[in-house]
Amino acid sequence: MSVYFLCLVLFSIGLYCVLRRRNIIKIIIGISIMEYAVNLFFILIGYRWHGRAPLLSQNQEVLRMVDPIPQELILISIVIGLSVLALLVAIAIKIFDKYNTFDITKIRKLKG
Repeated sequence: MSVYFLCLVLFSIGLYCVLRRRNIIKIIIGISIMEYAVNLFFILIGYRWHGRAPLLSQNQEVLRMVDPIPQELILISIVIGLSVLALLVAIAIKIFDKYNTFDITKIRKLKG
């Protein structure tokens, strides 16, 4: 149960970075931390203590098997998260090129 609480703490740290920081790079890092906390939570849901890999064996015993579906979904989530992170960094670079700052309080209007 304490591992789930640590996932909540990690998510809270990321949420704090997103809500309270004014630097775009720190906001992006906070989003990444929140994503990793959710990924860790889903991996922990599918994990079984002293479980075995979901491979077929000689006796076809299904006891104490680790659920493979959350692991597959998290692999897909990591790839999607990496592409979103690359997109956010590209947007941050374009904002820096236009306004010469990463501070969102100094950017008055974002004109398209």
